[in-house]
Amino acid sequence: MSSLEVFEPYTSHRLHWYPFELTRCTQLRDSTVSTRALYGNFKHRPPFPALRPVTSIAEASFDALDPGIWGTEAVRTCSVCDQRIGQQFHQAWISHRVGTDVLPMLVNACSSTCLDALPEPARDHVQTAHTGGPKIMQPPDYRTLRQQRRQAHAGEPGNA
Repeated sequence: MSSLEVFEPYTSHRLHWYPFELTRCTQLRDSTVSTRALYGNFKHRPPFPALRPVTSIAEASFDALDPGIWGTEAVRTCSVCDQRIGQQFHQAWISHRVGTDVLPMLVNACSSTCLDALPEPARDHVQTAHTGGPKIMQPPDYRTLRQQRRQAHAGEPGNA
């Protein structure tokens, strides 16, 4: 899939997030995604579900996970470095541009070092990798942001 150039899951309204591994598609230049249903959507800001920051092999079998809790049936390799997951994995959300859309992405990392290596999140989205939940403060929706930028621009010298 690394040579994928166009990604069009537009009619998949039940998809709320995508796997971080999609960023490995280095040839991807165009996307058509229905962003209304996405976690952190810039228009409505639906909340990101809470993730467990670290899960150890003693807590769950990495080959038989409940997708309703972990977002996947299995975690075998790191979303960031592609190395085999060892005794624990770390989960986080990040909003990242893929093709022409900003997508909420679920990261299953082998270590905090890999989480630290994540790219900078997209502008006007949560500016760090995070574990979701009600305590995550999302930026204002796009209408509020646009109004704030207009007000800031009007207050600049020469724009009165």
